[in-house]
This record gives sequence, structure tokens and C-alpha cells, in this order.
Amino acid sequence: MSAALAATADDEAPFRRFARRFADSKLALLGLALLTLILLAALLGPSLAPQNPYDLAQLDIMDGRLPPGSRMGAGFTAWLGSDDQGRDMLSGILYGLRISLGVGIASAAAAGLIGTALGLLVAWRGGWVAGAIMRLVDLQLSFPAFLVALMVLALLGRGVLNVVLALVLVEWSYCARTARSAALAERRREYIEAAEGLALSTRRILFRHLLPNCLPPLIVIGTMQVARAIALEATLSFLGLGVPVTEPSLGLLIASGYQYMLSGQYWMSVYPGIALLLAILGINLVGDQLRDVLNPRTGT
Repeated sequence: MSAALAATADDEAPFRRFARRFADSKLALLGLALLTLILLAALLGPSLAPQNPYDLAQLDIMDGRLPPGSRMGAGFTAWLGSDDQGRDMLSGILYGLRISLGVGIASAAAAGLIGTALGLLVAWRGGWVAGAIMRLVDLQLSFPAFLVALMVLALLGRGVLNVVLALVLVEWSYCARTARSAALAERRREYIEAAEGLALSTRRILFRHLLPNCLPPLIVIGTMQVARAIALEATLSFLGLGVPVTEPSLGLLIASGYQYMLSGQYWMSVYPGIALLLAILGINLVGDQLRDVLNPRTGT
């Protein structure tokens, strides 16, 4: 019984150590709180929003450009004002968060899966195919990510799926290079040689033994890529190449209100900009602390 309890305590020790080191950073806790708040706002957006900004039947042009605290024609108060289309800004931000976070998470996840699989195979197999893949990675990384996404969307056109595809094509190379570097560092470790000596299948060695030990840097770069994808999507939508106007993201909300900034109607761009800033800040703070916690050189 005592041996079993001791083994359980040993298994829980790494998690407790991880939680303790993560909680040591007040900035990390602030980022986690911001990220939790943003995720809850996005998930509960339809329940919290007083208006559906996608439903044209709920929009009234007479409610356009109302200042914060004004009464809308539907009878509720627009605490953050309204935009030029008569959309309640609070509702637009809650729905916009869903699109911005959805695009960021989906593109980062897809790019992570593709890049990680290719990076592991390149590190394991080697040869001319691996060399060709890495030269493609080097070629893509030599171009600015925004320029690549801009060219892809210029060919595909606007749309949420097209934005996700463009961001996947931009981001997969970062994951591939990170996965390859981590896998090469683990390639000649004793546990890999033992697995090969037992004649385990390549698939089992890669995904049951090699991949788990390569996860720490991939988790860190994954969180950073979510924030990067959200920022890229907002920039593309601001320029009119991202999501369509019928599905406004935060970047599109900022763009629609930008022309009214000089006339003093700041709320149409400022409030969506603050929401975008808080989302990216929360993700980056959490990712930055994960980098420190998961770095074996700083482990305790």
C-alpha cells in the first residue's frame, strides 16, 4: 500500500511542479485569467449578446453610429455604442471573438499537425526527400508570412475557410522546423535505440515514443501561433481580404469604424481593438510562461 502511494505521489510530482512554477509568474496568471475570460465570452457569445449582428432583420440603419450608453430601437442599451450598420458593438465583439479565435485555433491546429508530422518524418528518414522538404521550408520562411497569406487570399478570395487555409500554408513551416529540431535531438537517445532494437514499428516509435518527448517546444510554438494567426487574420480582414462582411471578425469591425475615427466616433474601432489586444496579450503571456516552465534548462 505504501509503495503504491509513493508511486502515485511520484507521478503527481511533475504536475505539481509544473503548476507551482506556472503560478510563480503573476503575468502568467494574468494571461490565464484574460484568456479564460476571452474564451468564455466567445463560447457564451450568443447567450450574452443582446443582438445577433448576423441577422439583418435585427439591424436598423437608424441605430447606426450611436454613442456608448444609447438606447437602441429594439429596447436594449448599447453600452459600447453601435457601428454604421446599426450593430450593437458589444454583440459584434462577442460574435467577432468567436470567428477570430476559431480561425486562430483551427489554423494553428492544422498547421501544427501537418508541420509536426513532416518534421518527425524528415528527422527520422532523412535522404533527398527530407532535404527537399527542408529546402521548401527554408524557401517559405524567407518570405514574410503576411505576404504569403496575401497572395493566397488574392487567388482564393474572401471567406473563413480560405483564411484558415492561407494561415495553414503560412504557419506549417514553423512547426516543421521546430519538430525536426526537437526530433533530431531525441533521435539517438537510449530509449529510441531500445525501441528499434525491439523491432517496434516506425509508426509506434514516432508517435508513442518520439513525439511525446518533442511536445514541450511544440506546445510553446503552438500557443504563439494561435496569437500570430489571430493578428494576421485581423490584418487581412482590416484590408478587406479576410472574412466576408456578413461574418464580421474583430479586424473587420476595426476596419468598418476606422473611417469615423477623425469625426470623434472612436468606439467603433477602439473597443474591438481592445478586445483583440486582450486576446493576443492573454495568449502570449501564457505561451511565454509555458516556454520558461517547459524549458529543461530552467527546470527545478
